Amino acid sequence: MNDIAERLHQQIAQHDARVGIIGLGYVGVPLALALVEAGFRVLGFDTDDAKTEALNRGASYIEHIAAERVHAARDLARLEATSDLGRLGEADAVLICVPTPLDANREPDMTAVRRSTEAVAASLRPGQLVILESTTYPGTCEELLLPILGAGGLVCGEQFFLAYSPEREDPGNPSFGTRTIPKVVGGVDEVSGDLAEALYSQAVVETVRVSSAATAEATKLLENIFRAVNIALVNELKLALEPMGIDIWEVLTAAETKPFGFMRFDPGPGWGGHCIPIDPFYFAWKARQHGITPRFIELAGQINLEMPLHVVARLRQALGGAPLAGRRVLLLGLSYKPDVADPRESPAFEILSLLLDEGAEVDYHDPHVLVAPSMRSWKNLPPKRSVPLDAETVASYDGVILVTDHAAVDYDAVVRHARLVVDTRGRLPVASGNVVRA
Repeated sequence: MNDIAERLHQQIAQHDARVGIIGLGYVGVPLALALVEAGFRVLGFDTDDAKTEALNRGASYIEHIAAERVHAARDLARLEATSDLGRLGEADAVLICVPTPLDANREPDMTAVRRSTEAVAASLRPGQLVILESTTYPGTCEELLLPILGAGGLVCGEQFFLAYSPEREDPGNPSFGTRTIPKVVGGVDEVSGDLAEALYSQAVVETVRVSSAATAEATKLLENIFRAVNIALVNELKLALEPMGIDIWEVLTAAETKPFGFMRFDPGPGWGGHCIPIDPFYFAWKARQHGITPRFIELAGQINLEMPLHVVARLRQALGGAPLAGRRVLLLGLSYKPDVADPRESPAFEILSLLLDEGAEVDYHDPHVLVAPSMRSWKNLPPKRSVPLDAETVASYDGVILVTDHAAVDYDAVVRHARLVVDTRGRLPVASGNVVRA
């Protein structure tokens, strides 16, 4: 290491380095708290003033992040949040944790990453480490970030440093949090990787060093493509087994008794969350640039995208096959996974959109999402609020669709009072007579 790198390495080792985090959402906030709790001072950046104001007064706006942790970080005077990107020069390490969605053509939309990198570049100084955490395609750091950061004349690996370390957050997971999940780290050069590894090793249980930033970027995609493909597999099996009169959930329960060579994945109404519905398309886009058509991955994406159509068709069939115009439908669960308030890319929104397009009257109940947020992929949906779940309400709908199976819902009561329940999660007993699987 040269003198600049060695100085930064010592700052990290002594916890004197100040860490900046761009993006204070489901990734940025838990990462900020983990670094604070490891002894670092953190300066968070977000364009949403409501988020920065909440953190500065010690409040949490993310359901599974305890307010006590945020308040404790403020009491230690180690956590500050701001919307002023002009202060990025104050940070010794800048971690970028912004969304990487798909555009209308299902290709990578790198707008937030590009703008964040340009903001970092505007105040980049010798001795700063920049780490991208956002999920992205292999080559992003070298092809997109490096030219922007190096445009001012500073040399990467000598005067500033650049690495990639993919976020591995699982909102609401009681067993694993930011500090207990191993962190994959790869630099665009060896020194950058060394510095990023040094930083994360202070805050997480284990760092997993790989040979390059591109390798780390590919690792993240593989993790989620693995899940996406297996979800598509069981969804396709579900569709094939239904006309045979075979319950896919019973098959899965039997199959998982095998003590080797099998890993259970459950079917559902589609895929959700920020990563699984997006990562396969990021990889496919990059692969096509190299003349490779990843047919297996693209087929999995197609199957998962079509599952909401199957759910609506199953409802229509269960109601006698007549058009759904004028029918009253209740969706149970709006978030993408049980027991969290995270609605990102939830299949519930696609089901809601399809039902509204057919003229159905649709409400939802979700104890974790009381007000339906505006969604990037479903911009034209009308405002919705969670309706109360009581016997009279449930009985007033022509059909109830179980989309996300939150533990707080009394499903026995739902089955007792509903005229019809379409169960996409295999949770309810079909023997009751008013439950159909989808």
